Order: sequence, then C-alpha cells, then structure tokens
Amino acid sequence: MLPSLVFYCQHSVGTGHLTRTVALLRHLRARFDVTFITGGALPPDMPGLGGSDLQKTVQLPPVGVDETGRMVSRDRRRPLLRALAERRRVLIDTYHAVKPHVLMIELFPSGRRKFLSELEPVLEETLCGGAIRPIVCCSVRDIGLSHDDQHHEYDSEAARVLGAYFDAVLVHCDPSFARLEESIAQDVQIRVPVYYTGFVHDPNQAVPRRLRTRPGSIIVSAGGGLFGETLLRKAIEAHAWLPAGSRPPLTVIGGPLLPEDGWRRLRALARGRPDVDVRRSVPNLVWELSQAGGSISQCGCNIAMDLLHSRVPALVVPLGDDPRDEQVKRARRLESLGALRVLSNSDLTVPRLAAEMISLLAFRPSAMALNLKGAEQTAEIVQQLFEQGVVVGAPGMARRDMSA
Repeated sequence: MLPSLVFYCQHSVGTGHLTRTVALLRHLRARFDVTFITGGALPPDMPGLGGSDLQKTVQLPPVGVDETGRMVSRDRRRPLLRALAERRRVLIDTYHAVKPHVLMIELFPSGRRKFLSELEPVLEETLCGGAIRPIVCCSVRDIGLSHDDQHHEYDSEAARVLGAYFDAVLVHCDPSFARLEESIAQDVQIRVPVYYTGFVHDPNQAVPRRLRTRPGSIIVSAGGGLFGETLLRKAIEAHAWLPAGSRPPLTVIGGPLLPEDGWRRLRALARGRPDVDVRRSVPNLVWELSQAGGSISQCGCNIAMDLLHSRVPALVVPLGDDPRDEQVKRARRLESLGALRVLSNSDLTVPRLAAEMISLLAFRPSAMALNLKGAEQTAEIVQQLFEQGVVVGAPGMARRDMSA
C-alpha cells in the first residue's frame, strides 16, 4: 500500500503552475497515493490534461485574480466570500479524510499569500495530529518576483511560515541557472533545507497522433493565452509585412484561456491567409516545436523549458518590462547564455516584430546543459524524505540534508 500524499496547487492567472504540477503528479503517483487539490478552474481542453491526471482530484470552488491583482470567484454561482468559506471547509475536510504522510503546497508561502486564510488552518493541523505528523514540502518554480526593500516584511513573513510549518523547500530549477536566495531580501534567512530538483519538464505528457505544424513554420504561442492576445495579434500583422516570397508559414496557438472574443478576432485576422494557421491548442507544444523554424512566445517557465528541449530558434517577449519580473529575469538570463533572443514588451510594435521575424530565422541557439529532470528527481527526493521516517514533533526534527 502506497503512502498518501496531498498536493495543493492554486493557479490564479495562467496555466503554468498547473502544467508543472500535473507533470510532478505523474511521477509522484508511481511512489505515493496522491490526492490533488486544485484551487483554480481546470481548462476543459488544456493540452496534456487527461483523465488519469485527474484521479483523486478535489476541485475547490475556483478563484483567481483579475488583471488588477484582485481576487475573484471563477464560479458565477458563488460570490467570492462564499467560495472562500467553502474552500476552507473542503480543504480541512480533505486533510482529515486522507491523513497524508506527505503534504505538498505549490508556491505558498513564497507566493499566493492571499490564500493564507485557507492554508494556515491545514498547516496548524499538521502540528496537532498527535505524535506523528506529515512531511510538509513547499514546491516553487525557478525564479520568483524579486522584492525591493519595501517588501522585506513579505519575505520575512514567508521565512517565518516556512520555519513554523515546513520541512523542505523544493526549488524546481538547476542551481547553476538561478538560486532561491536571489529572489528574497538579502538578510532574510530560510531555515529549512532547500533542494534543487532541476527544471520540471515533461515532453511526453501527451503524444500527438500526428504533427500539424508545417516544417519551417514560425509558431507563436502565449501559454494559457489569458493575457496573450496582443502578442498573437501583432505576430499575425507583422507576418503580413514580410516579403511575400520569403514569408514562412505561421502557426498561431491561442491557448485554452484566451477569451472567446479574442479568439474570434484572431480567426478573423487570419481569414483568407493560407500561410497563417490559427489553432486553439495543440496536444504537445514541444513536439510541434521540434519541426518548426522558429518560435515567438512569452517567457514563462514551461515554454522556456520547451524551447531549451527543442532547441528551436526562439524570440521571447516577456509579459512585462519590470526587471524584477520573473519572465524578464528568465528571458535576460537565457539571452546572456545565447539560448534565445529577447524583445521587450515596450518595444512590441508590428514593424519591429516583422524585423525580428527575419532575424529569428537566421538565429542559432547555443546548446544548454541544464538539468530538465526535475519531475523525476522531485519524486525521488520526496520519497527519501518520507523514508527517513515520519517527522515526529515540530517541523524539521527528522531531516537529513540532501541539498548538496
């Protein structure tokens, strides 16, 4: 009988956190009896999200954040306050029903602080279950949002919560590329073991029956697509600026979260353009990239891993321009390694993008030697933590340093 594991993930804007979590679940399920708690709405046509991925899934009343960062309910039947109250009840009930040997929480407390009111009661329960308590792990991506001095209190509180409740921080990154301490205030100390798992990348999450991308195409994508319409639209417009005789085929992928009116606008823009193929989604983007001539995208963690794996010539347009933003930092770091080209969001104009398309086709990315086995290694680390013995008493009393 496999030990039990509860994995909590709240995706609030795009699908990146969900995609990474699903890849982790595939490998954790070989070693644990996993219950997946999701706090965001599951896109019905999200690539790679099949029935087996949703085994023992608990769907909380979905909430997210809007473009202003305000928390909103994603269920029209439930006002926000009602949704939050139901979530707290379902979370604590699920914890008591499963009695997990391992509790994994994605991003919190490094992020998702808006969800403290529902997570803290569960974390308190891990301290009140008698002599035996579960291993509690925080699962975080490669690069977080850097905080200035005004956010010192935020980082200090995250460190306090980690020390009070958590036994390990799993950073899904190659430490030669980025380290956790780069994203927190300099004098804030994380006093729980930190394990670098390597990047989480699962190129075989959904094997397509056939590839639809025409060889040599430029593929334009924007993750889930919620905030991607501007990039996708300008790519279609820029493509029309290219000389007709040297215009490569263009494949535009809207994404499962692209609003329906935005999807209609993209289709209208591509109408009558046989060299432009507009698709809502593809089963496996990295497989499509394998025969593309180039890629234009934002620079979330998942697409960055797809680009490194496929080694396709790539131009990235980070979602924002703030140098502290995780997409900007990731993009500039990869650019410095020769892995891709970068166009600032503030420079995203149709003429500039058309010129970048021409340059992209001549670009050859440098080879990278980054660890992309993070899903497998995460499962191994969590199993090792469990096999050391269920933690007795306060967090961290039964730990062994495996971060070397």
